[in-house]
Amino acid sequence: MAKRRTTDLGQLSARLGHAFAKPALLKLALTHASAHPGSKPNEDNERLEFLGDRVLGLAVAELLIKRFVGASEGELARWFNRLVRTETCADVAESWNLGDFIVMSAGEAGSGGRRKKTILANACEAVLGAVFSDAGYEVARDVVWRDWEPHLGELDEAAPDAKSVLQEWAQGQQLPLPRYVEVAREGPDHAPRFTAEVQVEGVEAQRGEGTNKREAEQAAALAMLMREGVWRPADDD
Repeated sequence: MAKRRTTDLGQLSARLGHAFAKPALLKLALTHASAHPGSKPNEDNERLEFLGDRVLGLAVAELLIKRFVGASEGELARWFNRLVRTETCADVAESWNLGDFIVMSAGEAGSGGRRKKTILANACEAVLGAVFSDAGYEVARDVVWRDWEPHLGELDEAAPDAKSVLQEWAQGQQLPLPRYVEVAREGPDHAPRFTAEVQVEGVEAQRGEGTNKREAEQAAALAMLMREGVWRPADDD
């Protein structure tokens, strides 16, 4: 049986600052795939999520161009990735109390689905897709600018993401995108140690270590950047 914690979508519309001419769009945006197992397209929020992801990307790109006039393309790309990532979208969803409104199966709800970052982030994008479908880009953009702008304050202190920088460098050199391979896992389950290797066609591979896969991949990317002279000391600030 599908469950929604609350049915007062007027509260959510008020938080969004948009009264829907077609409330069915908002209801669809809040319908998780688990609510209708084996559902057909347009019975859950996945298509609206796809649309909302593109709306979010354009609106965030506009916001960054507007706010950071002197920023380089690389800086804009790093900040863009930070603002559209799952964690940021989930934070915005939580500010809307979106978890209370999502329709999902009892099993998904019982396993903590209303707090899962992926579900929240996907629903957040679906809501943006619904706003766009209901009222157009400018209204959806205004929602993004209002609720993502507070996260701009986090950007100045955000450490550069070595994997993102390496990807940008590879693209700039017209090389294939970096590929990461786990080459070793050592230590006990409670304190593992991972070794990852980053491979870029035409460039010598580089390895890095960490306490999890992501940390090892970041270490490998950073090591390659330093070896190739791309990573400058100022980048570590």
